[in-house]
Amino acid sequence: MELTVPLAASRAARHGDVAEAATFWVFALGLAWVPFWYGSNDQLAWGINAALFPGLAALYELSLLLRRRAHPVGARALALPAGLFAVIVLWAMLQTVTWVPLVVVNPIWAMAADALGTPVSGSISVDRDLTDLALLRLLTAASVFWLAVQLCREGARAVRLVGAIAVFATAYAAYGLIVLKTGSLPLLDMPASDGRVSSTFINRNSFATYAGMGLIAISGLTFSFYRDGIIRDGSWRLRLVSFIDRTGQRGAVLLAGGFVILVALLLTGSRGAVISTGIGLFALGVLILGNSRKRDDYPSGAVILVFILAVATLIVFGGTLSDNLDERGLSDPSRMSVYLLTLRSIFNAPLVGFGYGTFPDVFPMYRDRSIPVDGIWEQAHDTYLEVFQGLGLVFGALLIGVVVLLVIRCVKGAVRRQQTAIVPQIAASAACLVGVHALVDFSLQMQAVAVTFMAILGAGVAQAESSRRSLED
Repeated sequence: MELTVPLAASRAARHGDVAEAATFWVFALGLAWVPFWYGSNDQLAWGINAALFPGLAALYELSLLLRRRAHPVGARALALPAGLFAVIVLWAMLQTVTWVPLVVVNPIWAMAADALGTPVSGSISVDRDLTDLALLRLLTAASVFWLAVQLCREGARAVRLVGAIAVFATAYAAYGLIVLKTGSLPLLDMPASDGRVSSTFINRNSFATYAGMGLIAISGLTFSFYRDGIIRDGSWRLRLVSFIDRTGQRGAVLLAGGFVILVALLLTGSRGAVISTGIGLFALGVLILGNSRKRDDYPSGAVILVFILAVATLIVFGGTLSDNLDERGLSDPSRMSVYLLTLRSIFNAPLVGFGYGTFPDVFPMYRDRSIPVDGIWEQAHDTYLEVFQGLGLVFGALLIGVVVLLVIRCVKGAVRRQQTAIVPQIAASAACLVGVHALVDFSLQMQAVAVTFMAILGAGVAQAESSRRSLED
């Protein structure tokens, strides 16, 4: 009997490890798929992702229940952001119901009833289908975050996930460069690239944001790789030999991957994404420097090498970006007009909003001659404004606040952690990238970008606390 119990416990532990590993790799393969189908900017992709990630999360929860295992990161550890997110989801659902008080129903429904000459059930949302669709995408992203948090509490697995995302970004960047050269894109019905890289994304700016996150991930892993392997004591010759030896190993692969991503990023010609990536890389450098100086192990040689390669790449391949800057400058007059019109709509429904995700239906009601009559604006090119317009100022601020709370955790972990600090450092830096770019574009509204960012953020939050501290239920 004394031998049977430990044997059963050991067998259960092995089965648990297999279940965790299987869930992780299915999760990683899902992240590899997401950018492929037009950057998941398609109803088919939305449906697949809504079945894949929430379904995988449900299976993971079931496996924990069957194995009688606690969550690696319990709900109590995420009580505040989880509670606020639940409130936001309930509000978005409330925007679609037809039994709310008439005072909060959008006037567009009464106008529709008058025009049709028949009663029409009204709601806060001006388009309940769009709100339901936006809510579906939001819940998909939330399920990705939850899975990443649970699966990446183990440090090695968190680094593995970030590494997998870097590999995926490198592959899509290389694919984009090949397509730019050959002009063919199998399976996808894509418009001509016009000499710029967009890979499998329908929008080159969105691909640039995805590539930027990949560049931050692979840059952080490169710094960590050199920091952990270079000899820092002894003569400069010994340190140089150690650096060269490290480069001859996996360092060369990391540097090559970063080079491919950087070239593809520059050849997108995306002004906002390149600048935002630069800000994200600067944030990464600051976080690594602050943490490494505390530990006295800053990889100065790796920094110098990466800086030289980045400058050389910018000089050689930055022509597309500079041409775009010369042609269009840093600002777009039409976008400023769209921002002002969107602000006007926000202040017309500041508390209840127009319905989450309803910008395409709301904007035509406010469009005027301040922008050209041609073209359709389906996005405001400012994610924050769209959130406020859809959810209202209070609940829109709560949604943004949830992400800010999680990023703050990553920043704290990036500064304080000793082991696997690179994961929250990468997560906080990626947040700087997508947060800044969301001010001038809608890349974060592309599911491939949002889902990948949520995976990185979840890994960062999971590693923001010391492994010696239990976060289980």
